[in-house]
Amino acid sequence: MKADAPSINPVQTMWWHLYVPKMVTVLREGYGRREFRDDVLAGLTVAIVAIPLSMALAIASGATPDKGLITVVVAGFLISLLSGCRYQIGGPAGAFVVIVFGIIDKQGYDGLVLATLMAGAMMVAGGFARLGDWIKYIPQPVITGFTSGIALIIFSSQIGDLFGLTTGKVPGDVVGKWITYWHGHGTFKPSAVAVSAGSLAIIILLRRYAPKWPALLIAIVIASLAAWALKLPIATIGSVFGGIPNTLPAPHWPVVTWERIQHLFPSALTIAFLSGLESLLCAVVADGMTGRRHRSQGVANFASALFGGMPATGTIARTATNIRAGAKSPVSGVLHAFFVLMCMMAFAPLASYIPLASLASVLVMVCWNMAEREKFWMLLHGPRGDALVLLVTFGITVFIDLPTAISTGVILAAVLFMHRMALAVEIQTGLPFVEREADDISMPEPKVSPQEQLPPGVGAFQMRGPLFFGVASRLIDAFDLIKPPPKVFIIRMSMVPMIDSSGVVALEEFIHRCHKNGTKVILSGVKPSLMRTLLEMEMTDRMEEVTFVPDFQAALAIATEKPA
Repeated sequence: MKADAPSINPVQTMWWHLYVPKMVTVLREGYGRREFRDDVLAGLTVAIVAIPLSMALAIASGATPDKGLITVVVAGFLISLLSGCRYQIGGPAGAFVVIVFGIIDKQGYDGLVLATLMAGAMMVAGGFARLGDWIKYIPQPVITGFTSGIALIIFSSQIGDLFGLTTGKVPGDVVGKWITYWHGHGTFKPSAVAVSAGSLAIIILLRRYAPKWPALLIAIVIASLAAWALKLPIATIGSVFGGIPNTLPAPHWPVVTWERIQHLFPSALTIAFLSGLESLLCAVVADGMTGRRHRSQGVANFASALFGGMPATGTIARTATNIRAGAKSPVSGVLHAFFVLMCMMAFAPLASYIPLASLASVLVMVCWNMAEREKFWMLLHGPRGDALVLLVTFGITVFIDLPTAISTGVILAAVLFMHRMALAVEIQTGLPFVEREADDISMPEPKVSPQEQLPPGVGAFQMRGPLFFGVASRLIDAFDLIKPPPKVFIIRMSMVPMIDSSGVVALEEFIHRCHKNGTKVILSGVKPSLMRTLLEMEMTDRMEEVTFVPDFQAALAIATEKPA
């Protein structure tokens, strides 16, 4: 008896299914007490990691530590509630530190709120336009270059807290930071060095010998107790920021002017790009760890900005922690935000005792992980073009700014890719029998040189690879090398998978040049997709001097016909 074919859920065939949050999918599949228990434990584990990390990232970004906690509570809640990934944990990320610091330094926190709102709008529009699919085409040397550059910038920003330096306002650029540190090197505090070194040692040892323990939180608690008990003269959250509030602030709408929008647009675009990229990488990591697939979606930056938070995205390290802790659904992410809020309400006064040196140690570990040393080294020893893209992106990120680094890296990578593709495309003259393709499968193997097998007065090009603007000029150059011009020219295109507008223009120019020299042109084996492009650009309507045939044998038959 033949089994019935599996029924197709009509919901899955509708476009809007791509935007249904994973939370809905989970609840539809069934969610019980056991799953909830696992999610509670996972959410609590991730919250313990997120509390010190979010405060440290906020301080490194030039904001107050409570901004990081607010981001976890508001944006983390919404990302888990609305995300298309089952295990994704949202919050502030190291990738935002550089751009956020620059916005706050020039436009104040109100400018950051407006930029984050603009980025949220861009992400919503990009989500409906399915632009997230294009982010995966960002070359790895560009990603590694700016990520490693950001890691170096964040590390440079923590030197003052690591050594307890008294330097006043520190410049935003890396060179300026190190010059300032050098001028203030005589103000370092041994107590701050001891706290930062001790915190760093605790984190490293616990991660190596007790990886399931919350190393970041344990290091900060021990450092805070030591600083309080020994009355160490070092900077703390209380002495620098006056503590953190124990409630969420009321929503606040920033000052919006056309001039501010224009000024903040590049920064907002960078935030949206980084958020999308980080979320995509995070979801891919989650898919790799769980074997599931994701659907990307996010509107959390709107709410985070209105409540006084920071830009947010899915975070790789916290998502991995969530999966390892046994999470079963997005409920764990929602609970992680709830637990952070509870800790904020209950223990906010105790946060005043946290030494900035211990938070700086947390960020040192963040930088160590962000730097991707193995991948950087591997790319550096790869093809010279990739190494160039890596170093250029890294250098511009460190010494100029992040938006310039990303745009320059992508453009340089694209130019190098086009150069490689142009070199990969073969334009062979007089080689009709070189390979046994679909359009000459019945032809015999050559006994003599290919050119000798061509009939008198007949020339041929065989092309392999895409015909795009990087290759267009080579087509003209190939024709100029043939002396004298043949009476009939066959261009074999069965191995050309695609053609762009520049390739069409080059092909048209080539055919017109042949026509001026009295050469008849025959195109053989043009694929249907290429023919559609030629028809859409109305090339065939403008060139009566070209003949299209299905294969090379038909082309040879026409080329050897005697005129009536």
